[in-house]
Amino acid sequence: MNLPFTIDEFLEVFRKYNLSVFPMQVVFYLFGGLAIFHSIYKTRISDKINLLFLSLLWLWSGIVYHILHFSGINKAAHLFGALNIVQAGLLYFYGIHREKITFQFKWDIYGVAGGLLILYALLVYPILGYLLGHQYPASPTFGVPCPTTIFTFGMLLWSGNKVPMAVLIIPFLWSLIGTTAAIYLGMTEDLGLFLSALITAFLLYFRSPLSPKTMVG
Repeated sequence: MNLPFTIDEFLEVFRKYNLSVFPMQVVFYLFGGLAIFHSIYKTRISDKINLLFLSLLWLWSGIVYHILHFSGINKAAHLFGALNIVQAGLLYFYGIHREKITFQFKWDIYGVAGGLLILYALLVYPILGYLLGHQYPASPTFGVPCPTTIFTFGMLLWSGNKVPMAVLIIPFLWSLIGTTAAIYLGMTEDLGLFLSALITAFLLYFRSPLSPKTMVG
């Protein structure tokens, strides 16, 4: 597989992105913490707050990262950006408009697994990247596709009801794309992306059988 860019060019995109959007990385961490809080201590508007944040996170990833920054070295980023924007719309439509997604942390396998994925996205991912030599600002931060996808998988494992299949397709697709690139670029921290997809698929399979009746709408 020949990528249209080198690892140095890839990391340079992150450097330019991080310097241009600061302090949005901090804002995303604050909202990520708020999403965790609202999944543990439910209020009447908790689900809407969480879903709005996830939608905005994917929208940001699509427009600001993919289209405005990553497209400078990879024209496919326009397609990736469009898919991220669609994912933002799907989360909003199924979650807020149709109220098909709710969040409630519980001390069960879904809650613990979701919590571990969220922990990986927010803390382990950047620490592992740092240890591997991918140091800020030339490193992925929360709000770009891979940690955003892992965080989304974690949150969806906290869903109190069946997750619509439509909401899972793009994150799973990105887990394959991102993992393939990670292997060729040596972005070892992104290998957690594929693992998070496998864990989510396995657990959601046993939570609700993969059939049109149970997984869609």
